[in-house]
Amino acid sequence: MIIKKFQGKTENEAVEAAKRELGQNIVIMNVRGVRRKGIFRFFHSEMTEVTVALEEENERYYPPRREEVKEPVSGMANRSFVVENLDEQKRDNSLLEEKLDNLHSLLEQQLQRSDQEKQEEDEEKLSELEKFTKVLYNTMLDNEVSEQYANQIIDEIEKNVKPNMPFDYALANIYQKMVLKFGKPISITPAEDGAKVIFFIGPTGVGKTTTIAKIASRYIVDEKKQVALLTADTYRIAAAEQLRTYANILEVPFRVVYSSDEIMAAIKAFAEFDYIFVDTSGHSYQNEEQKANTESILRSVDGLAEKEIFLVLSATTKYRDLLRIVDSYSQITDYKLIFTKLDETSTMGNLLNIKLHTGASLSYVTSGQNVPDDIEEFNPQKTVKTLLSGQK
Repeated sequence: MIIKKFQGKTENEAVEAAKRELGQNIVIMNVRGVRRKGIFRFFHSEMTEVTVALEEENERYYPPRREEVKEPVSGMANRSFVVENLDEQKRDNSLLEEKLDNLHSLLEQQLQRSDQEKQEEDEEKLSELEKFTKVLYNTMLDNEVSEQYANQIIDEIEKNVKPNMPFDYALANIYQKMVLKFGKPISITPAEDGAKVIFFIGPTGVGKTTTIAKIASRYIVDEKKQVALLTADTYRIAAAEQLRTYANILEVPFRVVYSSDEIMAAIKAFAEFDYIFVDTSGHSYQNEEQKANTESILRSVDGLAEKEIFLVLSATTKYRDLLRIVDSYSQITDYKLIFTKLDETSTMGNLLNIKLHTGASLSYVTSGQNVPDDIEEFNPQKTVKTLLSGQK
């Protein structure tokens, strides 16, 4: 008996291949779906495999033909023929039953082998997915995603990805989930009535003043909005002079404000403008006096104008320090996030870490000193691709 496997895109195609090689008398023993081996099998459609059996010519049972049997000449001879004929039929029937039993055993063995192969394939696929999650996990850690959040993401993969799920589907699934974790970026929105006061807060040295100039120039030049610039950073004269220079270039009003009363006066003076951008002094998360000062400035416009607050952070700051900074500012106000200096770091994990830690919306990112070019709205898709690939 010949037993052989044939593959095709469909069952009919595989059966036709078997008939072309073995003839029309084949018996189909098993049909199953199979994939090509190797990591790239996930990118190819499933094949169909049929297992067929064919009895070889010298094993076939041929019953005696009537014309070959000669009539005996006597009764005794006739009885002898009957006995011999019955014995021959018994032997033939026994041989046929033996062949059927053999075929049944072969079918059982083939089905067991198919089940075992399927289990091995499932285990192989699971192994590939485990390799995928391991690579993904290490890539996130290399990108300085917090181990806490990396583990959460891996846990979500294990809950949603099945052993037989194609590799590209698993990758798309986690990509979409991470994009959703970042959420939609929220930029500056206009006030319903009067000027919108935009406060920029954050530690020293993160690029607040340059970031204000970049955003202001876009609203002034591209959107033709009326913008006034204020600075409450009276600790650093250089910062005030830098913003004054930008105001002169953009030909917009500029004021240095030393108290809440002066901020209120400026808001009344520029009430017909679209936006009033306010630079604030950076404070250490350990300095309670400076923190109270910042809180007082932020509350000075309550009841006078609509406001938005943006916390400006550097992507180069260590994660542990970022946690202390955002927690310090969270004690005094709600805010949206701006990350600067993306061009000075090779990792992007802190963007995800701080987003998940604070729950605050991401708004803008900057990557250079050029005004106004080196700023853009936060792009979650672009950032997730970087986190998953490890390349900008």
